[in-house]
Amino acid sequence: MPALVAVLVGGILGTALRLGLDDLIVSGPTTFPLATLIINIVGSLALGFLIARVWPTAPTWLRAGVGPGLLGGFTTFSAVMVSMVTLAAGGKVMLAILYLILTVVLGFGAAALGLRIGRRPAAVPTMEVDE
Repeated sequence: MPALVAVLVGGILGTALRLGLDDLIVSGPTTFPLATLIINIVGSLALGFLIARVWPTAPTWLRAGVGPGLLGGFTTFSAVMVSMVTLAAGGKVMLAILYLILTVVLGFGAAALGLRIGRRPAAVPTMEVDE
């Protein structure tokens, strides 16, 4: 039950965050969907990092709340598809294809980068003592 509540809360927060960023990065229905692209790339990077760094020691409820909840609500496949269909219906088929290619390639690259960064040893802060 805690995992379900975590997904619910995370989903609400992730969806609200996506909507807020979508409002900040304004684009029209037949222009390049930059907001959705940026959101999905950032989400891919974050999830890759968290899987490598946090997942091995995180409790199940936290993984559920942050993964499918927060980042699942933040990133969205359906928004990608709606953007592509809208572009294609507006006669911008090549732009729709470019958007799909960028989404897949940059999303994959961001996830791989997140995994790589997350697997690096964490920097441990040291305190220097003045003598």
